[in-house]
Amino acid sequence: MTPADLSYLSALALGLAGSGHCLGMCGGVAAALNLGGQRRQSVTVSYHVGRISSYALLGGLLGLIAGSIDLVAWTIALRYLAGLLLIAMGLSVVNWWQGIRVLEQAGSKLWQPVQRFSSRFLPIQRPHQGLALGLCWGLMPCGLIYSALAWSATAQSAATSAGLMFVFGIGTLPAMLAVSLGADRLQHFLRRRGLKLFIAIVLIGSGMLTLYMVYAHGEHLQQIAPGQPAEMDHSHLHHH
Repeated sequence: MTPADLSYLSALALGLAGSGHCLGMCGGVAAALNLGGQRRQSVTVSYHVGRISSYALLGGLLGLIAGSIDLVAWTIALRYLAGLLLIAMGLSVVNWWQGIRVLEQAGSKLWQPVQRFSSRFLPIQRPHQGLALGLCWGLMPCGLIYSALAWSATAQSAATSAGLMFVFGIGTLPAMLAVSLGADRLQHFLRRRGLKLFIAIVLIGSGMLTLYMVYAHGEHLQQIAPGQPAEMDHSHLHHH
C-alpha cells in the first residue's frame, strides 16, 4: 500500500468515524428525503451527490489556496496542523475532547445566510432540489467537516485535497443512507463504541506519528513535493 493509498484510507475512516455525528447533524434531512418511501430514490441520490460534491469542491479550493504559498515554513506549519487535527478528530470521535466544536461556532455565522438560501429548496420534491440542498450542506457548521477540510488542505494540492474530501464524503454515506432507507441495524453498527474506539486510536496514532515525523525530519520536507497529506510524508526514511 502506497502513502497515497493510506491517505485516502484515512479520509474514508474519518467519514466512517463521524457516522454518529452525521446522523445527529444531517440525519433529519436524510430521513425526510425518503420518508415512508414517498420520495423517489433519485431525490435521495441527488441530495447525497450534491453533499459529497460540496465537500470535494471546498477541499479542492482550500488545497489550491494552501498550495499557492511556496514556503518551507508554511509547509512545515501545515504538517504540524495536520497532526494536531488528526488527534483532535480522534479524540472527538470517542467524546474524550470536543475542542473541534470551536470550529462549529466559528462557522455558524457563515451558515446562517446559506441556511436561509437553502430553505427555498424545501420541501424537496424533485432531484434538482435535492442536488441544490446537498451543495449547500457542505457549509453547515460541523466541526468534523471543517477539521477534515483543514486536514485535506495540508496536501497543498487542489486535486488531492478534493479527492480526499470526496472519499471522506463516501465514508459518511453508510450512515446517511441507513437513515434514508431505514436500515436500523446498520445505524446501530456504525454507532458501536468499539468501532469508534478503533478508528479513534488509528487517527490519534496517525496524528502522533505525523507530529514526530515533522519534528524529527522537518528538514527533508524541502525535498518533498506537495500533493499528499503530512502523515504519509515519510518515504525519505527509506534512504537512511
